[in-house]
Amino acid sequence: MEFSGYFPIWQKLTAAQQSAVSEALIHRTVKKGTVLHNGSMDCTGLFLVKSGQLRAYILSEEGREVTVYRLFDRDLCLFSASCMMRSIQFEVTIQAEKDTELWVIPVEVYRQLMEESAPVANYTNEIMATRFSEVMWRIEQILWKSMDKRVAAFLLEEAVIEGTNQLKITHEAIANHLGTHREVVTRMLRYFQNEGMVRLTRGVVEIADEEKLEELQNG
Repeated sequence: MEFSGYFPIWQKLTAAQQSAVSEALIHRTVKKGTVLHNGSMDCTGLFLVKSGQLRAYILSEEGREVTVYRLFDRDLCLFSASCMMRSIQFEVTIQAEKDTELWVIPVEVYRQLMEESAPVANYTNEIMATRFSEVMWRIEQILWKSMDKRVAAFLLEEAVIEGTNQLKITHEAIANHLGTHREVVTRMLRYFQNEGMVRLTRGVVEIADEEKLEELQNG
């Protein structure tokens, strides 16, 4: 399936607009770990994910990472085109969490679409609202949730994303998602293991008792 099948308001564009987008599109295939966008000064263009998984994160002054949202098939990333929204300044880094295939829509082309097309402007505003909701949810987690609840919530979320309870993820990677230190995550996971909620092997966290993790997360 081509771009037109992934962009939900494609049919609401005029023939001229469709042609302008098609001619400007850049198709990219990137490997896991590739940094696609680095901070507000890097105005890369908008990313539309065809397949794979991207992660958007911010860096603290101490250099710790905090995941603010993730992007999956058919998701559009706006913050990789931060120069398009001058009133919003986010130092967001976008990195491929898996091998990913995507399209890049140049900023000038998309800006022109927003100016000419009400459906595109409305679609963009809806995405913006969704992303801000996700960011605010993350902030609430950081401010008000204890670390054991946050680790439990992350493991359950990751199991849904991966479709398995056998999570091939390092303690360092979990710490980067949650904005904490690896030692804190290791301590929490060992506690979870002692309580029978997870089983730990090298590079793998296996959810052993999903119900207990859910109780901890919601308790």
